[in-house]
Amino acid sequence: MKKWRYIGIFLIVIAILAACSKKETPEDRLSAYIKLWNDAEFTKMYDEYVSEASKDAFGSSEYIDRTTKLYKDLTITDVKVVFTKSDEDKNYKPEDQPEFPVHITMETVAGPVEFEKKVIMTYSKSSEDENWFVEWDPSFILPDLTKADKVGISTISSKRGEIFDRNALPLAINGKGYEAGIVPEKFNEERDAEKLATILSVTPEFINKQLTQSWVKPDQFVPIKKVASTQDMIIEKMIEVPGVTYTQVEMREYPYGESLSHLTGYISRINADELEKVKAQGYGENDSIGKRGLEQLLEEQLRGQDGIRIYIEKTKQEAERITIAEKTATDGNSVTLTIDAELQQRTFNAMNGEVGTAAAVDPKTGEMLVLTSSPAFDPNEFMIGVGSSRYQELTDDPLQPLLNRFAATYAPGSAIKPITAAIGLEAGTIDPSKGYTIEGKRWKKDESWGNFGVTRVYTPPNPIDLKKALAYSDNIYFAKEALEMGKDTLTEGLKRFGFGADIPFSYPLRTSQISNDGTIGTEAQLVDTSYGQGQMLMNIAHLASSYAPILNDGKMFKMVLFKDEPKGEVWVEGLISADNAAILRADLREVVVNGSAKDANIPAVKLSGKTGTTELKSSQEKGGKENGFFVGYQTDETSYILAMMIESIEDKGGSSYVVKRVAQVMGN
Repeated sequence: MKKWRYIGIFLIVIAILAACSKKETPEDRLSAYIKLWNDAEFTKMYDEYVSEASKDAFGSSEYIDRTTKLYKDLTITDVKVVFTKSDEDKNYKPEDQPEFPVHITMETVAGPVEFEKKVIMTYSKSSEDENWFVEWDPSFILPDLTKADKVGISTISSKRGEIFDRNALPLAINGKGYEAGIVPEKFNEERDAEKLATILSVTPEFINKQLTQSWVKPDQFVPIKKVASTQDMIIEKMIEVPGVTYTQVEMREYPYGESLSHLTGYISRINADELEKVKAQGYGENDSIGKRGLEQLLEEQLRGQDGIRIYIEKTKQEAERITIAEKTATDGNSVTLTIDAELQQRTFNAMNGEVGTAAAVDPKTGEMLVLTSSPAFDPNEFMIGVGSSRYQELTDDPLQPLLNRFAATYAPGSAIKPITAAIGLEAGTIDPSKGYTIEGKRWKKDESWGNFGVTRVYTPPNPIDLKKALAYSDNIYFAKEALEMGKDTLTEGLKRFGFGADIPFSYPLRTSQISNDGTIGTEAQLVDTSYGQGQMLMNIAHLASSYAPILNDGKMFKMVLFKDEPKGEVWVEGLISADNAAILRADLREVVVNGSAKDANIPAVKLSGKTGTTELKSSQEKGGKENGFFVGYQTDETSYILAMMIESIEDKGGSSYVVKRVAQVMGN
């Protein structure tokens, strides 16, 4: 028995020794190499599996360093190398050089790459090991790549979406501009650098820096600064300097300039703070981004997605470029507004640089036709970049051209009186036929009001009814009616007209308010609120829209800015009955024919509307700044309601100053 036990143990040992002496096949070695390849273990792959001939030809710098760098630069991920071993047991001789197909896929910054590679295995001795090794070359990294080739990445530019008005007129487009530059051999830097720096709003030091770049040659055009197509004066002045010229380049254009600047905004080079917030979205330091207005609000929609191309430059084949992967560019989406650019420009021009704002709305659909703020800035200038001194100049300007006034709120003054009247008529507290006998220009209820009192500008003949009160903008009449209706009725009525609620609009506008806390506390505040003062503040677009129920028998529609938005959607209905609306329409025509807006009684067109003046003063006795309003519309076949506010009209004729400008717009 012991004899057979020893024989069994001997046979087992022989079998183990035979198994240990069995050499790996080239397929085994390739499978192990591919596992490391899929795990990007380049150093171990090089040390243990690459043939000595390949190491001599390429070295670790080409194999490890270049491969690692390309994986990083091209953002190569999800590498999958597939090799299927044969089911047959083959006997490979050392002199054989078997060839095996492998399938390689990967993801890159430019999209997927997929290719086939035939791997040659050779049997040789490496260090102390005799085994099968991979014959490697750079085409293992990317198809057809050689040691002498260069791998490059290029950007395929996308186009930013454009902005158009309702009539397809361009508001923000991918147009043309100019690149101002210098031909060094024709330019006298010592004599003319400072002059050119002043023209282009740069510094002489900046010009010197551009001219001393390593690539600059005497006869080459050296770019200095971009100039918008609207800046003709800059072009004319700069080409008078010897050696200065320009070339045409693609550039964002804002054809309507200042008149639409606060609405369109502009794009400009991204700064470090902005880049920090959005770099995860693919922005780079050389990109532009929307700043202010719709360019900023719609950045995600307007911005295109640049494409990217990975290519191999075959340096030994006259620099032929072979595309390895390409992600096509996706252009941004263009938008069409309900704005009427020509009407907007006409309105802006009529304001003649005065501080103020204006809005026009179609009362039947809610479409905004005008949203302008005056004075303004040139978005073309900002798009190419303004220097710190120029920006400081605009910031310090007392007229504040950078302030967007159509998004703000102001005390509406007597322009709110038709709304107060509508609330009183509906509540039954205002009888349009009832008249008050009012003497003098100042009134107070009783001594409980102390020093507070109500004043009026005009003294129309008694009795004063609603028609006369609106025509002559009588504060005392509305003070009496406010007391009659009470603070609860007025507060609830104003809330129904949208006060204190977010304005349903695609562009952010400040909410109109009845008061700072939304309530009316005292009788003095009640009467002040009835004629648009006290703590009442109102957005200009909201003011224009609030007149729509007088024309629509009680309906106020949601304001619309984009052409593809639903139109005619009711914001609030039942604000005023058809009969009461007819009363107010007649009264608002009387304001123009015989009242405070006679300057709008023009032959070109029949207008109706209401004036307003807001007194901004610190006490009852002390006079101060006044803002003037006029809300007007064409009496027959009304296509839009135009509300305009101009500041500081106290020495310019009061609200009639604004009436004339609205009439100028609507009479053309």
